[in-house]
Amino acid sequence: MATLKDQLKKDLVVAMKAHDETAKTTIRMAVAAIMNAEVAGKAHELSDEEELKILTREVHTREESAETYAAAGREELAAKESAEAELLKKYLPEQLDAAQLQQIVDDVVAQASTDGKPTMKQMGQLVRAANEQVKGRAEGKAVADLVRKAITG
Repeated sequence: MATLKDQLKKDLVVAMKAHDETAKTTIRMAVAAIMNAEVAGKAHELSDEEELKILTREVHTREESAETYAAAGREELAAKESAEAELLKKYLPEQLDAAQLQQIVDDVVAQASTDGKPTMKQMGQLVRAANEQVKGRAEGKAVADLVRKAITG
């Protein structure tokens, strides 16, 4: 199975041949972000999970930028950032819907509540356990919010 970086590089070649400027620049930035992470600190080959984390961060950055541009009235830049985010999203695993995410959080909280109701002191452990099961298929903030809601009632 090809790694995410390999797939991005193949798609970059396709975008270059098709003269698709948006895809070309977006994929180049994503590949550069992965390569920068590989050489940061001790140089090493990134795992698929680390590559996914970087790509998720790139999508999140573009979505935030689009919101900022839209709020400032720069619709053309907001549209560009949104298009880039959508292009990168196709490389991410399918996102969990609200019901699936709630079920995972409920299971994690139920496992932790064998010795009584979980407390806010355990929130970090519960969020970590839920994020391990989610593995990039939902935003960490959404997981944390659901865990907090489950603990506080």
